[in-house]
Amino acid sequence: MQKKSFTEKLANLLHWQRASKPEVDLRGEIWGELKPFRTPIILTILITLFGTLGYIWIDHFSLMDAIYQTGITFTTVGFGEIAPISNLGRLFTIFLIIAGFAVFSYAIGILVDVVNKGRLIALFKENRMLYKIARLKNHMVICYHNNYTIDLTKELRKTHIPFVVIDNNENLEEIAKKYKYPFYVKGDPHTLLAMKKSFLSSAKGVITLSHNTPDNIAVISSVRLYQKDLGRHPYYILSVAGGDEDIEKLQRLGANEVLSPTKLIAKRMTAISVDPDVKNILEEFVYSVDTPLDLEEITVSKKSWVAYKKLKEAHLRDLLNVTVVGIKENSGKFIPVPKGSIAIKPGDVLLIIGTNKDMMKARKIIRSSQKPKEIDFI
Repeated sequence: MQKKSFTEKLANLLHWQRASKPEVDLRGEIWGELKPFRTPIILTILITLFGTLGYIWIDHFSLMDAIYQTGITFTTVGFGEIAPISNLGRLFTIFLIIAGFAVFSYAIGILVDVVNKGRLIALFKENRMLYKIARLKNHMVICYHNNYTIDLTKELRKTHIPFVVIDNNENLEEIAKKYKYPFYVKGDPHTLLAMKKSFLSSAKGVITLSHNTPDNIAVISSVRLYQKDLGRHPYYILSVAGGDEDIEKLQRLGANEVLSPTKLIAKRMTAISVDPDVKNILEEFVYSVDTPLDLEEITVSKKSWVAYKKLKEAHLRDLLNVTVVGIKENSGKFIPVPKGSIAIKPGDVLLIIGTNKDMMKARKIIRSSQKPKEIDFI
């Protein structure tokens, strides 16, 4: 067994963690943009060396005086002569002044050209953003910016769920500032480069919101392939689609959930049309950020202790203070507000409502193979 070094032991003791690095390294591109500056830097060094040796040879300056005289002459600061200089030395000084002016003019021209292109500044900004993204864990990667993205990100910020937005819009930086996207990546969401930049390896899932179904197909397929390459547990993928055919297609490709905004709006508007005073209790209380209530689906496994028991025998309300408001059977049949005499079968999905705290206990107990001891006292 390999022994840990003193530094590693100290880091563990003080709970220090190494800063995560992005999966895409932009240093090569940054250095590529800085290459034009190599020539003026080399010329500056050579002229400084030439001037120093010249003053030593012509006017017998000491090394330090020669370097200083070359520096103030080359940079044309106008400090004058630090010691008497011969006529040949003055001609040499004039040459250094002209050379310095030429080199600095050349360097300023390169600087202006690089700044006008904007590529170097953009790379520095992107590199800083990638390092910020690399600190995220269990975040959601949202593909494509549109009206869905704007409303979704508002809700994610309220619930403090970290997210990264990927879009190939050239004005993504301005869009991110306007709609308060803290983390964003410019690029095509389905590409491996964009997925690495969004630190997808550490993400919880992906939400693809393109109005164009082929775009969503490309994202889902790419994410599942990337997941396979990583050998990690499956991502949760959520998407949108217009019709039943597209919904089925996206689900077969690997989407966990596909929503149809048009259908959801149609159902809501129909309910309001039937009764204008109707209030959607789920929307107002269950899906609200400020409510303590939670609505969740819990699947009953074969090993679960509630399998093959009647609903009333599970005593979920008495034991956990949660209520089963529906049961979805394997056949697809949905039983709303089930009676206590309904038998719970393996594979049934229980639709349960309760507080967040009670729901955590419900998940643990329902999935357990051991019957809780407290049930004997109910």
